[in-house]
Amino acid sequence: MTVVTEIPLFHGFAPITLDELVGEAALLTRLDRKYVLPAAALPHLLDRMPAGVRALQIDGRRVFGYRSIYFDTAGLDSFHAAAHRRRRRFKVRVRTYLDSGLDFVEVKTRGSRGVTVKERMPYAGDGSDLGPEGRAYAAGVLSGAGIDPHVHDLRPVMATFYRRNTLYVPSTGSRVTIDTGLAWQLADGRTVLMPHSVIVETKSGRVASDVDRLLWSLGHRPASISKYATGLAALRPELPSNHWRPVLRRHFSSL
Repeated sequence: MTVVTEIPLFHGFAPITLDELVGEAALLTRLDRKYVLPAAALPHLLDRMPAGVRALQIDGRRVFGYRSIYFDTAGLDSFHAAAHRRRRRFKVRVRTYLDSGLDFVEVKTRGSRGVTVKERMPYAGDGSDLGPEGRAYAAGVLSGAGIDPHVHDLRPVMATFYRRNTLYVPSTGSRVTIDTGLAWQLADGRTVLMPHSVIVETKSGRVASDVDRLLWSLGHRPASISKYATGLAALRPELPSNHWRPVLRRHFSSL
């Protein structure tokens, strides 16, 4: 679904390889802040990035296609934990890196003080089921986070597609991801898009990164958005969406 095209704006940064990025800023345990910006504001933000910022480059490419298939219980426990801001939130997904064809089962939980913890394992299925190994892995991670997993009940609920550029910020050892071309789709084909906006996400330790401070200086504040939960609320209006309504009104459109 995603057509991956290079965005020339990112070619002004020096490159960083994937091995270098993982070595400098793996950040599987991190504090995430998301910002939803008009696409027209992206060039100004990139022009003012801190000195020394580098862009992830693999085989000459700097933009990469992603697909995430989110799994939830019949009662949508993962969705409702986000919608009601419960302390023990989680997400389970199969993430596909479309350019390389690599697939992973990823489990995200919330640690102390809102820190995101992401754990993952290679996946060899077609996205229709986690498989025995994936379910066992998800059960172990969720149980370790104090969450009753109900992994036997997990089934695919929704897919997201987008393009991603990743920047490394050496001054704070942090990452910034910029997601464009965002689309959310249910199994029946219902789709919503974010055609005129981008999601900028800072991934750092407990302190704000230089890019957070830059965004604040430009008048951008962290937004209440979850790719899974906000997207599902956009596709299924009967679900609770109170604290996502400003984002849904301003940035989402149906296909």
